[in-house]
Amino acid sequence: MTKKNNKAKKFQEMSYREVQRANSKERSKLQKEDQRWLKDNGYRNVGWDNIINLHEKTKEFLDKYQLKDLTIEELFLEADRIGNKYLTSQEIENFNQRLSKEVEGINDEIDKQFPDTEIEIIDFSGKTNNSSRNNYNQKSHKIVKF
Repeated sequence: MTKKNNKAKKFQEMSYREVQRANSKERSKLQKEDQRWLKDNGYRNVGWDNIINLHEKTKEFLDKYQLKDLTIEELFLEADRIGNKYLTSQEIENFNQRLSKEVEGINDEIDKQFPDTEIEIIDFSGKTNNSSRNNYNQKSHKIVKF
Protein backbone atom coordinates (compact mmCIF):
# COMPACT_ATOMS: atom_id res chain seq x y z
CA MET A 1 0.00 0.00 0.00
CA THR A 2 1.46 3.39 -1.00
CA LYS A 3 1.03 6.61 0.93
CA LYS A 4 -0.43 9.54 -0.96
CA ASN A 5 1.28 12.90 -0.47
CA ASN A 6 -1.49 15.31 0.57
CA LYS A 7 0.63 18.46 0.69
CA ALA A 8 -1.23 21.08 -1.29
CA LYS A 9 0.81 23.47 -3.39
CA LYS A 10 0.65 27.09 -2.18
CA PHE A 11 1.60 30.47 -3.60
CA GLN A 12 2.01 33.29 -1.06
CA GLU A 13 0.02 31.22 1.46
CA MET A 14 -2.87 30.89 -1.02
CA SER A 15 -4.23 27.78 -2.66
CA TYR A 16 -4.77 27.51 -6.41
CA ARG A 17 -8.44 28.59 -6.18
CA GLU A 18 -7.63 31.46 -3.82
CA VAL A 19 -5.02 32.80 -6.24
CA GLN A 20 -7.55 32.53 -9.08
CA ARG A 21 -10.15 34.48 -7.05
CA ALA A 22 -7.57 37.11 -6.10
CA ASN A 23 -6.52 37.43 -9.75
CA SER A 24 -10.12 37.92 -10.86
CA LYS A 25 -10.72 40.57 -8.21
CA GLU A 26 -7.47 42.42 -8.94
CA ARG A 27 -7.92 42.20 -12.69
CA SER A 28 -11.30 43.92 -12.41
CA LYS A 29 -9.50 46.90 -10.82
CA LEU A 30 -7.34 47.36 -13.93
CA GLN A 31 -8.09 49.79 -16.72
CA LYS A 32 -9.74 48.25 -19.80
CA GLU A 33 -6.70 48.68 -22.05
CA ASP A 34 -4.51 46.89 -19.49
CA GLN A 35 -7.04 44.06 -19.22
CA ARG A 36 -7.00 43.77 -23.01
CA TRP A 37 -3.17 43.80 -23.02
CA LEU A 38 -3.09 40.91 -20.53
CA LYS A 39 -5.47 38.90 -22.71
CA ASP A 40 -3.59 39.68 -25.94
CA ASN A 41 -0.28 38.68 -24.36
CA GLY A 42 -1.48 35.31 -23.13
CA TYR A 43 -1.90 35.97 -19.41
CA ARG A 44 -4.52 33.44 -18.30
CA ASN A 45 -6.09 32.49 -14.99
CA VAL A 46 -5.70 28.72 -15.56
CA GLY A 47 -2.68 26.60 -14.59
CA TRP A 48 -0.22 27.22 -11.75
CA ASP A 49 2.43 28.97 -13.83
CA ASN A 50 -0.17 31.07 -15.63
CA ILE A 51 -1.98 32.23 -12.48
CA ILE A 52 1.32 33.15 -10.82
CA ASN A 53 2.44 35.14 -13.89
CA LEU A 54 -0.96 36.85 -14.07
CA HIS A 55 -0.82 37.65 -10.36
CA GLU A 56 2.62 39.27 -10.67
CA LYS A 57 1.76 41.24 -13.82
CA THR A 58 -1.50 42.48 -12.32
CA LYS A 59 0.40 43.62 -9.23
CA GLU A 60 2.85 45.47 -11.51
CA PHE A 61 -0.02 47.34 -13.18
CA LEU A 62 -1.62 48.24 -9.84
CA ASP A 63 1.71 49.50 -8.48
CA LYS A 64 2.09 51.64 -11.61
CA TYR A 65 -1.35 53.14 -10.94
CA GLN A 66 -0.31 54.10 -7.42
CA LEU A 67 2.76 55.92 -8.72
CA LYS A 68 0.63 57.68 -11.33
CA ASP A 69 -1.58 59.21 -8.61
CA LEU A 70 1.29 60.55 -6.49
CA THR A 71 2.03 64.25 -6.26
CA ILE A 72 5.47 65.52 -7.23
CA GLU A 73 6.42 65.77 -3.55
CA GLU A 74 5.37 62.17 -2.92
CA LEU A 75 7.35 61.03 -5.97
CA PHE A 76 10.48 62.73 -4.65
CA LEU A 77 9.96 61.13 -1.23
CA GLU A 78 9.52 57.71 -2.84
CA ALA A 79 12.67 58.21 -4.94
CA ASP A 80 14.56 59.27 -1.81
CA ARG A 81 13.34 56.20 0.09
CA ILE A 82 14.41 53.90 -2.75
CA GLY A 83 17.78 55.64 -3.08
CA ASN A 84 18.46 55.36 0.65
CA LYS A 85 18.23 51.57 0.44
CA TYR A 86 21.55 51.58 -1.42
CA LEU A 87 23.41 53.95 0.91
CA THR A 88 25.20 53.24 4.16
CA SER A 89 24.12 55.03 7.32
CA GLN A 90 27.33 57.12 7.20
CA GLU A 91 26.59 58.27 3.63
CA ILE A 92 23.03 59.19 4.62
CA GLU A 93 24.29 61.14 7.64
CA ASN A 94 26.86 63.03 5.51
CA PHE A 95 24.19 63.88 2.94
CA ASN A 96 21.79 65.12 5.64
CA GLN A 97 24.51 67.37 7.10
CA ARG A 98 25.30 68.86 3.68
CA LEU A 99 21.58 69.32 3.01
CA SER A 100 21.11 71.06 6.37
CA LYS A 101 23.92 73.52 5.55
CA GLU A 102 22.40 74.22 2.11
CA VAL A 103 18.93 74.82 3.57
CA GLU A 104 20.41 77.14 6.20
CA GLY A 105 22.18 79.11 3.45
CA ILE A 106 18.95 79.35 1.45
CA ASN A 107 17.07 80.59 4.53
CA ASP A 108 19.72 83.27 5.13
CA GLU A 109 19.46 84.40 1.50
CA ILE A 110 15.66 84.57 1.74
CA ASP A 111 15.94 86.68 4.90
CA LYS A 112 18.30 89.04 3.03
CA GLN A 113 15.97 89.31 0.03
CA PHE A 114 12.74 89.61 2.03
CA PRO A 115 13.50 91.18 5.41
CA ASP A 116 10.74 91.22 8.02
CA THR A 117 10.22 94.95 8.56
CA GLU A 118 7.15 94.62 10.74
CA ILE A 119 7.80 94.94 14.47
CA GLU A 120 5.57 93.17 16.97
CA ILE A 121 5.20 94.26 20.57
CA ILE A 122 3.31 92.13 23.03
CA ASP A 123 1.71 94.12 25.82
CA PHE A 124 0.91 92.07 28.91
CA SER A 125 0.07 95.06 31.11
CA GLY A 126 -3.22 96.31 29.70
CA LYS A 127 -6.67 94.83 29.69
CA THR A 128 -8.08 93.45 26.48
CA ASN A 129 -11.57 94.01 25.10
CA ASN A 130 -12.52 90.44 25.94
CA SER A 131 -15.10 91.16 28.64
CA SER A 132 -17.39 88.30 27.75
CA ARG A 133 -15.82 86.10 30.33
CA ASN A 134 -14.27 87.11 33.62
CA ASN A 135 -11.86 84.32 34.31
CA TYR A 136 -9.27 85.28 36.90
CA ASN A 137 -6.91 82.47 35.93
CA GLN A 138 -6.87 83.53 32.29
CA LYS A 139 -3.92 85.69 31.28
CA SER A 140 -4.57 88.28 28.63
CA HIS A 141 -2.37 90.25 26.32
CA LYS A 142 -2.59 92.24 23.11
CA ILE A 143 -0.33 92.36 20.10
CA VAL A 144 0.46 95.69 18.52
CA LYS A 145 2.07 95.76 15.08
CA PHE A 146 3.97 98.77 13.77
